[in-house]
Formats: sequence, C-alpha cells, structure tokens
Amino acid sequence: MVAGKKATMAIAYDFDGTLAPGNMQEHQFLPDIGMKPQDFWQEVRDTAQKNQADEVLVYMNLMLRKAAGSNVSVHKKDFKDRGKQVPLFAGVEEWFGRINKYAKSTGINLNHYLISSGNAEIFEGTAIAKYFEKVFASRYLFDANDVATWPALAINYTTKTQFLFRINKGVMDISDNAAVNKYIPKEDRPVPFENIVFIGDGTTDIPCFRLVKDLGGLSVAVYTPHQKGAKAKTDDYLRTGRIHVAVPAIYTENSELDKVIKAQIDAVASRHALNSIVKANA
Repeated sequence: MVAGKKATMAIAYDFDGTLAPGNMQEHQFLPDIGMKPQDFWQEVRDTAQKNQADEVLVYMNLMLRKAAGSNVSVHKKDFKDRGKQVPLFAGVEEWFGRINKYAKSTGINLNHYLISSGNAEIFEGTAIAKYFEKVFASRYLFDANDVATWPALAINYTTKTQFLFRINKGVMDISDNAAVNKYIPKEDRPVPFENIVFIGDGTTDIPCFRLVKDLGGLSVAVYTPHQKGAKAKTDDYLRTGRIHVAVPAIYTENSELDKVIKAQIDAVASRHALNSIVKANA
C-alpha cells in the first residue's frame, strides 16, 4: 500500500441464504413453471448424479427445459422482472448506503461484489443490484431476441474462489484468464486479502470462507433468523475453524453483523494509517 493513498476494501457476498432467504429461483420462477422447490432441486440432484454433471449447469439447463415445456418466457427482461419479487433479509436495502457512509468517514474506499451460483439475470432485478461494483454470478447466453439459450457461465462452490483473486488483483474481465493467473506482487494488488470480507451462509461458501480467513481477511457466516438448525450449521463452521464469526442475517443498524463489519472497517483503517506512518519514516 502506498502512503498517502486511501485504502481500498471489498465485501464479497453470496446471495441465496445470505442476502435473501431461500434460493432466488423459488420466489417467482419455480411458481411460474408450476414446480415446488423440493421437486425441482431433487431433479437437479438426481440428474447431476446420474450423469456425473455439475449441479449448477444442470439447474440452469433444467430451468430452460422446464420453461419451454410450460410455455414460460425466458427473455432477459423476464428474469429481471422476477428479481423484483425476491424478498431480502431485514435491513439489506439500507445496508449498502449506511456501510459506505461509515467506510468513507474512516477514509476507506469500500466496494461490494457478488459471488453467487444463482442467476445474475434475476439478481439484476433486485433493489440492491445498483450497489455492486461487479456481479460474478451464473449467466445465460441470449440470442438476438434476448431469449436465454444456454449457460454462459456456471459458478459452483470451487470456482467461487477464482473471483476473490479477481477482486484481489483487480481483474474484472471474466474472459481474461491470463491476467487472473499473472503474478502480481502483493503490494501492487488493488485489494489486499486482509482488506477483503466474505459473507456467506452455506456449504458452497466453505472454500471462500477458508481462503479469505487463511489469507488474512475476514470470513463471516450468516444464518436465517429463527430457522431450525440454521445456527447449528454456522456454529459448526466456527468450531472447525472455517470462519471468524457467525451472526444472524440481519443487516439493520446496530445488529451483530453491522457491528462486526464496522469493526473490520476500523481495523483496516487503523492498519492503513500505521503502514502509512511506517513507510513515511522508512
């Protein structure tokens, strides 16, 4: 980090179960095609197991096949409209403006990123999409009429970690594989790992939890309030050393999560101030 410059910090979020309850497809898309969530996801698991396939690719393909069979439109606009129906956890809509303001008051430049196996096109319809610097989520290819035809990008639990390195190195072009694998000295990376926070909720987030924790950042697991067994799962992540802290998915001011993130912003600001003094006197 160069003395005199602002520190840059990143918060990367999962979506399903992290910013919103359940899976984003369950709120509008599955009702549109007349399927219950448990039936759809069981078919995904069965198909993936039978064909030794990636579950994310399977669910994306199954969405298109079921939509065609039910005469349900899959234009880009249709996905975005469904995103408007996705409910968010308490405080999420106000979270970004408040946290950005707090970070700015400490001299921190804060950016938000999504790293999700869910549909980017649905997420883009949510009220919070505008707050994200970059959205890394599973995407479709669309034809000349803006109709989804095939998966363009499938993000699963292991490939999620790639996007943390993209944030770390400032490589936002997903098609550029050379740049993300290029050696960049730690001090030249736009967002050091110790300035990265990852917030997730489930087993698909474990590689990201562990990577961020091991490289000096902050790993936070959230759980759905009042949901049976939800806290026990994240407590297990805590017990096995995969995360730093587990808190309810409540984003309101003075919530546990609010306090954790503000404390981390303070820590990054203090560390940056100390490093600046040390470098100025070197």
